[in-house]
Amino acid sequence: MHAKALHHLRQSIVMLLVFALFLPATSSAEQYFDRYGLAPASPTLDLGVQPLGYPSSVVSVVMRHDRILNKALADSKQPLKTHPFKSGTDMLALLANQKLEAAVLGDMPSILAASTGNIWIAGITKQTSVAIVAKGDIQVRDLVGQRIGYVEASTSHYTLLQGLASAGISETKVKLIPLSVGDMPDALERGEIDAFAAWEPATSASLGNSKENHIVFRGSSATYFVIEQDFARRAPQAALYLVAGLVRAIEWMRRSHSNTEKAARWAMAETASFSGKPATLSVTQIASITHREILDIPSAPAILNNPSSPTLKNEYQFLTQLGKLPPGGKWENVATALSYDGMTKVLAEPRKFQIHSYDYED
Repeated sequence: MHAKALHHLRQSIVMLLVFALFLPATSSAEQYFDRYGLAPASPTLDLGVQPLGYPSSVVSVVMRHDRILNKALADSKQPLKTHPFKSGTDMLALLANQKLEAAVLGDMPSILAASTGNIWIAGITKQTSVAIVAKGDIQVRDLVGQRIGYVEASTSHYTLLQGLASAGISETKVKLIPLSVGDMPDALERGEIDAFAAWEPATSASLGNSKENHIVFRGSSATYFVIEQDFARRAPQAALYLVAGLVRAIEWMRRSHSNTEKAARWAMAETASFSGKPATLSVTQIASITHREILDIPSAPAILNNPSSPTLKNEYQFLTQLGKLPPGGKWENVATALSYDGMTKVLAEPRKFQIHSYDYED
């Protein structure tokens, strides 16, 4: 058997183990994303996005409206198609079997995928904190025995583990309630859970629901734009067009507040369409989150956590200690994923990649 075939066989075995460990027990049943009809090596460039999280969904929806990006990919015979997901966890198997060419993932899913040599980490779409929100007079130390909403193997799961560890509480000492992040604020109000760990907009929505709701813990968080490695090898130019679209989206929003508000309206519509619920935050609130968590970070979307940075390595080691990493996962693979040079190439040739030209469809 050739070395490349052996590599793919080993990767498949490792990723099967990953999903057996980390996906919910119902993952073998039909999933909402099965209807997307995703297939390996399809003629489209399939991008997984998360409409339920701001500002990452704001960035990705701007990319979807980018005529320059769409034309470049169409001319390359790989037209862009975006697919909405409830969480990054739902995309892991699809990235592993090459049904998605790119995705927006939080810290923990990115580490899970990168540790097995599956993705490049191309850029950042959010740098912020994820919060544990509770109702009533509860602090982190009081969470023992409480019902806590979370998303399995997600950034919110990682933050929950951080918060519990800060108070010396084992994950087994709380009652974990798997929920969609969009359902958490209402579940807290109905008394179905006592607390939840989530990203925006769930945090702001819950704080706005009641004065009794408060943040008991904040953990640092990042969301990444990732590219499946084999796709980047097969179609390196298309991968660079994607990176250029990411850069262009953020620079366009930085140019004016009206651009950011337009992007916020696009994102609101996409969130409502996917969730079936009206938006919980206003355009102004979404624009404010977008500024705070991505636009006001001078280096974004360039990677803040380079391979020599301890940040992701600390997360990797923390998850390893808790037994949350897949068998065969290696830190060296994460470091390699962070070394992708697509952003450097795009920024070095701004005219070629048109990163200061803007053409967005309404």
